[in-house]
Amino acid sequence: MHIVLIPDKFKGSLTAAQVREALMAGVRTHLPEARFTAFEASDGGDGFLDAVAAVRPLQRLEATVSDPLGRPVKAAFGWDPEQGEAFVEMAAASGLVLLSEAERDAMRTHTRGTGELIRAALDAGAHTVYVGLGGSATSDGGTGLAAALGYAFLDASGKTVEPCGGNLSRMVAIRPPEGPVLPEGTRIFAVNDVSNPLWGPNGAARVYAPQKGAGPEQVRLLDAGLRHLDALVQRDLGSDQGKLAGAGAAGGTAFGLRAFLGAEFLSGTHYLFRITGFAEHLTAAPVDLILTGEGKIDGQSLQGKLLDGVLQEAAPRGIPVVAVCGACDAPLEDLKALGLKDLLVTADPGRDLAWNMAHGFEQVQRTMAAYASRHLPIGS
Repeated sequence: MHIVLIPDKFKGSLTAAQVREALMAGVRTHLPEARFTAFEASDGGDGFLDAVAAVRPLQRLEATVSDPLGRPVKAAFGWDPEQGEAFVEMAAASGLVLLSEAERDAMRTHTRGTGELIRAALDAGAHTVYVGLGGSATSDGGTGLAAALGYAFLDASGKTVEPCGGNLSRMVAIRPPEGPVLPEGTRIFAVNDVSNPLWGPNGAARVYAPQKGAGPEQVRLLDAGLRHLDALVQRDLGSDQGKLAGAGAAGGTAFGLRAFLGAEFLSGTHYLFRITGFAEHLTAAPVDLILTGEGKIDGQSLQGKLLDGVLQEAAPRGIPVVAVCGACDAPLEDLKALGLKDLLVTADPGRDLAWNMAHGFEQVQRTMAAYASRHLPIGS
């Protein structure tokens, strides 16, 4: 039996590589002769750089940049000197992983460090920069990164406003850099797999700011600030991007990359599919089953993210897909309608979140072994 493995990480519990190892161990308890082919997966969020580096020869360069609260932090980016391409992971400079639980404050955090990391990549000679979005601690609409690259945001008295989520509504004008924002011919790609607009009921603040430390009133203020920023960008830069699907990624950083740097949007899932040869492998080699999944499957998983992408590739080829996750908030009937054969939830409902995350490997292995004993080979 030939099984393709393409899971994402179980955030805070297991890396994607560890998930693959647990799945293989589970299957082999029942089918020791099973053959596996593994593929890297990323939606553009934290882990994007490692996923690309696993399939492309990259140098790992470091720069000292600002963390989400302005403190110096060392962050790495991937550099391919032969192709002139750099790979920046936003979470390395502006991520939640850089803050303690008590430090999470979407009103104060900013993306300046991500802009500084992009600048470091440009200084290294990059003419193409892929910016992986996800895991951010911010909700500043990308104003911080824009400031790092020469933009200024002014208040009613003409003074510079420090970009952060809580200051968006204070901005009354945008002053672009005097010279070119980027070297001529530079291309920036905003890599992500979400479909949220910048503001509104499904926007960056209302959907994502609560996990970044924002309470209900702060969410309201952040959403109003992002809407105000959108209007300013339209007036001062002539760029109307706020309603664009995906503009709300990473607290509106996708919007900022597009509005201030002219970035193109790129699906992280489909980019990894392309550079790893995932789709070609499904066509060229007989595949009996695909195992995919992530830490939590929810409504976003059905809108262009990894699971959705895998199902789109598998369905026309008639390959069954089984998803494994720690928790699921998406209706099973919606998953089945997209073509999912089975969903395996690994969390022990009798244990708390901390225990399940600490025992993620054994839970994935145990759940997969139980499924294999009942259902593999498929149709048995």
